[in-house]
Amino acid sequence: MTAVLDPPAPAPPAGSRSRVRRVAGRVAGPWAYAGLIAVLAGSAFPVYWSLVVSSQTPDAIDSVPPVLVPGGHLFENIARVFDTTDFALALTNSIVVSGTITVSVVLFSTLAGFAFAKLRFRGRNVLLLVIIATQAIPTELGVIPLYMMMSEFGWAGQIHAVIVPGLVTAFGVFFMRQYFERAIPDELLEAGRMDGCGSLRLFWHVAMPAARPAAAVLGLFTFMQAWNDFFWPLVVLVPENPTVQTALSTLASGYTTDYTLVLTAATIGTVPVLAVFLLFGRQIVGGIMSGAVKG
Repeated sequence: MTAVLDPPAPAPPAGSRSRVRRVAGRVAGPWAYAGLIAVLAGSAFPVYWSLVVSSQTPDAIDSVPPVLVPGGHLFENIARVFDTTDFALALTNSIVVSGTITVSVVLFSTLAGFAFAKLRFRGRNVLLLVIIATQAIPTELGVIPLYMMMSEFGWAGQIHAVIVPGLVTAFGVFFMRQYFERAIPDELLEAGRMDGCGSLRLFWHVAMPAARPAAAVLGLFTFMQAWNDFFWPLVVLVPENPTVQTALSTLASGYTTDYTLVLTAATIGTVPVLAVFLLFGRQIVGGIMSGAVKG
């Protein structure tokens, strides 16, 4: 299979390049950097404050002026979290639920997105419209019938009931469909078919490598959504089989709230999300930038 390359575009004149540099310098001036630093500080401060509180004694949160430096009680508070509630089970359940949902959503959304973007079949546009329309239905409308289905299956109180309803999402299908529509030219697929590739082989060897940046972005969003999901696990699970979010709710639901304990658990629950971003950060940033750069 041979690829035809377009001739390189002519270089812009020197005057045009200098104007671009001047515009870029004005855009990325000191005010831009000051704004970025302010946004970074505002985004990072809640995480830092949680770490500070989780490393102090319970009475430190009421101190005036507030404590802004981490203390030496972090590991003691972590031990208290695991002694107060079954937080190890909550972490395990959340990792299993979020990991399974993420892999499933990325796989099925990529398959469906490729089919809607590059395969021609009857009713394709109608099916796509139906999938998109499901996003307009409030989640709360489906809670009662979905809970009845989980009870009929005997899954109420088990993590199966949290995993199965989220195995594929309309947003993921539409997101990947839009990416495939722009990222893969039809001529490339036709060349593959002329070489004897079927649809599945085209998907695996042509579409999947091209879809890695978008799949990484979709995977991060899906993992965060599944990790932070609170309402449905609270409805369908029992307190003895919690996720991280329902365990946090249990810690905060007493007559008096130990905020040191709650924020310590919240800090522990943030670590897996940060680890996912650190592991796949390059793919994620590359996927976001590929959608921001034209051409």
